[in-house]
Amino acid sequence: MTDPTAVSVDIDLLAEPRLVVEPGVAARVSAVAGPVLQGMGYRLVRIKISAEAGCTVQIMAERPDGTMQIEDCEAISRALSPVLDVADPIERAYRLEISSPGIDRPLVRRSDFERYVSHLVKIEMAVAHQGRKHFRGILRSVEGDAVRLHRDDIRAEEDADMLLVMEDIADARLVLTDELVAESMRRGKAAERELKQNLGLEPPPPHAKKSDPAKSNKPKPKSLKKPLPKNTKKHRLAAQGLPGGEFDPTEGD
Repeated sequence: MTDPTAVSVDIDLLAEPRLVVEPGVAARVSAVAGPVLQGMGYRLVRIKISAEAGCTVQIMAERPDGTMQIEDCEAISRALSPVLDVADPIERAYRLEISSPGIDRPLVRRSDFERYVSHLVKIEMAVAHQGRKHFRGILRSVEGDAVRLHRDDIRAEEDADMLLVMEDIADARLVLTDELVAESMRRGKAAERELKQNLGLEPPPPHAKKSDPAKSNKPKPKSLKKPLPKNTKKHRLAAQGLPGGEFDPTEGD
């Protein structure tokens, strides 16, 4: 089976640090999982530990371009399971679950906020801003170390626009909207086509085919003289052994 990680990656995006991180036990899992994922060409998005099925460790991961296929999840699970068994960051039995970030994904890196400008987001602050910790609105821009949010949950006499420092954010995620679903579908289809082409499973579109370098692109030289016709009456009579231009009166008897 072809290795799903055998495609080129953006090194800068791959090494980009997370600004929104987990505390406690999840942080210990992150310290083990993060380097393994990066070595495979993936980025760690979020680690969530829940009491589901006794104990479940959910690791969200993605490629630097934000895509993730089932084959990617399987490859990560095979590589990460034995490493976690040796490091043992959790002192109890657990079930490992590898997943994509999903459509209403968490935003944890600067590039995440930049990629989803103009979309609706919910933000929870670790440090209160103007006496509040919960905000919702349209992500307008990334400015320096902060994001500009146009709020749709303002109270009376509050400004709709505000800057929130990214490192003070405890949780930020997209809100599911029709526009977000449509964009996610476009990204997914484009990524699937690119992956298949990189793996040789799908030919490139006709307009992308390159010309054969063995064939010359130079125009063919034109003949200076127009060739004479070879099927005239003179030629036909000559083929029958008759004098040129003469009519045989016995022909047809």
